[in-house]
Amino acid sequence: MRKYNAAFFLLMLATAVSAYGQSSNFRTGKGLDTYYQVLREVKGNYVDSVDVEDLIDKSMQYMLASLDPYTEFISEEDNEGMELMITGSYGGIGSVIKKVDSVGVVLTGPYEDSPATKAGILPGDVIISIDGESVKGLSAAECSKRMKGVPGTEVEFRLWRRKSGDTVDLSVVRERIKISDVAYSGIIRDSVGYIKITAFTQGGAKDVKRSFEELKATGKMKELVLDLRSNGGGSIDEAVGIVSMFVPYGTEVVSAIGRDSSVNRVYRTEESPVDTLVPIMVLVNSGSASASEIVAGSLQDMDRALVAGTRSFGKGLVQAIKDVGYGSKVKLTIAKYYIPSGRCVQAIDYSHRNPDGSVGSIPDSLKKQFLTKSGRPVYDGGGIEPDIKAEGQYYSRVAASLILNDIVGDYAIDYFIKHDTIAPPELFSLSDEEYSDFVDYACTRDFDCRTAAAVELDKLEKALKDEMLYDVFENDMASLRSKFDPGKEDVLNLQKDEIKGIIEDEIIGKYYFMEGEIVSFLKKDRQLYEALDNADFSLLDAGQDR
Repeated sequence: MRKYNAAFFLLMLATAVSAYGQSSNFRTGKGLDTYYQVLREVKGNYVDSVDVEDLIDKSMQYMLASLDPYTEFISEEDNEGMELMITGSYGGIGSVIKKVDSVGVVLTGPYEDSPATKAGILPGDVIISIDGESVKGLSAAECSKRMKGVPGTEVEFRLWRRKSGDTVDLSVVRERIKISDVAYSGIIRDSVGYIKITAFTQGGAKDVKRSFEELKATGKMKELVLDLRSNGGGSIDEAVGIVSMFVPYGTEVVSAIGRDSSVNRVYRTEESPVDTLVPIMVLVNSGSASASEIVAGSLQDMDRALVAGTRSFGKGLVQAIKDVGYGSKVKLTIAKYYIPSGRCVQAIDYSHRNPDGSVGSIPDSLKKQFLTKSGRPVYDGGGIEPDIKAEGQYYSRVAASLILNDIVGDYAIDYFIKHDTIAPPELFSLSDEEYSDFVDYACTRDFDCRTAAAVELDKLEKALKDEMLYDVFENDMASLRSKFDPGKEDVLNLQKDEIKGIIEDEIIGKYYFMEGEIVSFLKKDRQLYEALDNADFSLLDAGQDR
């Protein structure tokens, strides 16, 4: 598959050499010639055997990564993942799987109305064979590859059903699995319409429109929340399609401007709106990026919506997928996005980022003021600054460690195996006895049970030892550790309220799928309700054409 690499570089070399008369092309040709000579020396004379094709792949990745975080090389093997990102669909059975060392490859979460669910696959089922071939020793990725295929074809499973202890044979007809961009929609607080949008894939705007029309048809909706938290973006056309629902036909939503004027484009709404009057609040956080920022920022600029939550990610760059031969592609940044006020949401400085990659603090000197339709001040510099600041859910280190090590997920499967039914999502609650059972279970697993305070104590202890002062403060350190560094059982009980809610969400997901999990989470979504309590929708009136 990688035979194209050397040929690709030789072709580039020949192209550049033919243009040696021009200084820039001469320098390019010289560099490529040197690159090829280095590769030849490495291949022929390096002390150990070398995979030259792998070196070339890595060098291309490093080269593109030096430009910006989003320009990347996509090999032929990665094209399937690219299709899923763009279309939100693939051919398969519709289930999450994972490798559990003590058990095997486990089907942990069949999707609602998926072929897997229709065929009777349950959370916790262990795969013994696929199409008559044992999966012993295979990774989850290798099993996933066998499970995917052309829609309409069958895949045969032999499963060990942990819920009953039986071995069962099931035939599942593959379908085109389309993950809806709308994870949940409903009426909250009696009159607030709520739509959770998780991506912007092909057809996603239609999903949102259908959900909105259903909410409107209830006759109850007085305000609307579009929840774009942790939505990493996707298709610009789908983002424009969502904005089109709420503003007049022909409204400018966003423009793309690049170094090559041929890529410049103004995106306008191309459909008649569904509703131009309902007050809207858009929820964002540091995980809301790209198309999410276009929806939030353009509606904010037009005074069509209030933005609530925390500053968004800060990605305002346009990528295009370019074929580079032999089934490979390059995802190349070609322009920047500008929303109606004229501001760009792209972070000005790539280097100062938060640990999650989102834009960090922005000095006032780097910010430029713009105005919304009604004259409210908004700023560029990176991301969308919310009109209503509301902090998100804080997760302790211990809770994060339980999630990262999938201890909560594994316990939820064990719970599903032992319980045939549970109460509806809005009513289900883990009992104290059941939480104690989880504590016993978690204590048998490896996870980092240090609190944030204990981590800081570790740093302090190291600093004292480095400065030869530890003996002086040893007793004080021991006293602090007794208070801030509890064992597994103690810390799990100290963090009970937080961890209990996380477990409940995960268990509900096994019975009621993603929709039920979101319903459970919404019961305790402090950020959402704080934002609603502080929303002054009258700020939108001056900007509307009534």
